Amino acid sequence: MEDRMEGSFEATRAAADALPERLQALAQRSEANASHQHWITRLTPDQSLAATREAGALSGLTFAIKDNIDLAGVPTTAACPAYAYTPTRSATVVERLLGAGATPLGKSNLDQFATGLVGTRSPYGVCRNAIDPTRISGGSSAGSAVAVALGEADFALGTDTAGSGRIPAAFHGLVGLKPSRGLLPTTGVVPACRSLDCVTTFTRTVTDAATLLDLLSGIDGEDPLGRTLPSRVFPNPPTVGVPLTEQLAFANPQWGPDAFARACERLVDVGCTVVPVDIKPFVEAGNLLYDGPWVAERAVAVGDFIDAHPSEIHPVTAAIIGGASKQDAADAFRGFDALREKGAAANAILGEVDAIMVPTADRFPTLEEVLAKPIAVNTALGRFTNFMNLLDYAALAVPTPSTPLPFGVTLFAGAGSDHALLELAAMFRGEAWRAPRGYPLVLAGAHMDGLPLNHQIRSRGGRLLRACQTAPGYRLLALPGGPPERPALIADPSSEARIEVELWDLPADTIGSFLQGIPSPLGLGQVRLDDGASYVGFIGAAGCEQGAQDITAHGGWRPWLAARAR
Repeated sequence: MEDRMEGSFEATRAAADALPERLQALAQRSEANASHQHWITRLTPDQSLAATREAGALSGLTFAIKDNIDLAGVPTTAACPAYAYTPTRSATVVERLLGAGATPLGKSNLDQFATGLVGTRSPYGVCRNAIDPTRISGGSSAGSAVAVALGEADFALGTDTAGSGRIPAAFHGLVGLKPSRGLLPTTGVVPACRSLDCVTTFTRTVTDAATLLDLLSGIDGEDPLGRTLPSRVFPNPPTVGVPLTEQLAFANPQWGPDAFARACERLVDVGCTVVPVDIKPFVEAGNLLYDGPWVAERAVAVGDFIDAHPSEIHPVTAAIIGGASKQDAADAFRGFDALREKGAAANAILGEVDAIMVPTADRFPTLEEVLAKPIAVNTALGRFTNFMNLLDYAALAVPTPSTPLPFGVTLFAGAGSDHALLELAAMFRGEAWRAPRGYPLVLAGAHMDGLPLNHQIRSRGGRLLRACQTAPGYRLLALPGGPPERPALIADPSSEARIEVELWDLPADTIGSFLQGIPSPLGLGQVRLDDGASYVGFIGAAGCEQGAQDITAHGGWRPWLAARAR
């Protein structure tokens, strides 16, 4: 397995004083690559510089934004000119990237309203593959993947409902991270199927994907589907399931079978136990995405607009979303029941292994093939992707060793397994994984997920291990002053309260700078959790009770904030 670290952020980051020249060079490269039709709105170098903020973890790096994700002051079209609007603020994920110093290049082409896996359904042009322009780019996040594969963007944002963050990655030799649902906020994203939509990333390495996941995840308070998830850990060595041989059935026999066999051998080479599993329940669950009531959720998002502007809609997009008219409330409940049935069978199989590896796609169509049979080919492309958001899985698409055409596999496991999948994929790819963790920290207040000071944790690569409670023996105080308002956890052996807290993990090379900024009257001490384990956490120093309000009865900082807001 070749080492692909030459594409890592560290190797491509530009110094601040070199950024203007680099942006000029990238703009010229975009002009030379115009036939790929991967941009909808390409910012000028001056516009990109104007959007770039002060130094941060991603300073000197450039990124593309799928044009169903808002960038303040730049039209969002969702690949439909009549739908276009100009947002006054950026999507939460874009804002977090800008806050980390990254430089936006513009808005990339997509299958209209993020409906498709092919990259051909856009009035802004058919998005051509960066490696073989006679083949599809994959969609719907087509332009984002092409921009990275052509070397214009260091990374890109996409979205994924049925496979749109994985299929384009597979067709360009990229890493496509489809996180657990709700882990990355979708505030400022045009919905496709809101309950299933995920913001995704395209990078050249697994370690870069891990960097972005740490920076972008975390609830923002405006996304009702946002959530925190405890991080799963795989045993060492992990057991990985692969489909039964007869369930692979590649449409391109000269392209897929040997590449997938080598991927299975690679898992064994890095110490994994590989076992065959029956993927029939997964595929059957995936069939519900378009054959079941979920297509009606797409109509909820944009159906009224489509009805009012029929001439502005790509005919294939209109046909797919128009299928919602055939669904009624009874169909919805039949679909939910069918998903529970298929999901139970699929989860039982997944429960026997740590993760499963499948081909990301079983075919690599030409543009001619897709244009001849647009719906049939698109449907076939979703065979190994459609089920993952329906069944609430995390997934990571990664390239395999060099083949005449790109080939990729997808590793998936249950919600919350994102970091475990990244570590497994780094082993698979031969990338040096990040330094071992080992600095758990208990947080009880404004540094918790989604609260005002959480950025100080995430910007240092912190990740949430789990939400939990203290053991009895603590009280919680609301300290005077602010903003931001802060609590103090104090030891009190007489207290029987269990206080809501979070256990976070910080890298070795960043925890020092964080701890240096701890303000008085807070200090560090051992905090015992309800499972009996003790970790370092913030503890109120002597005298902190002066002027403070005892809020122990609320059971935690968030409940107190919520009660006060009522």
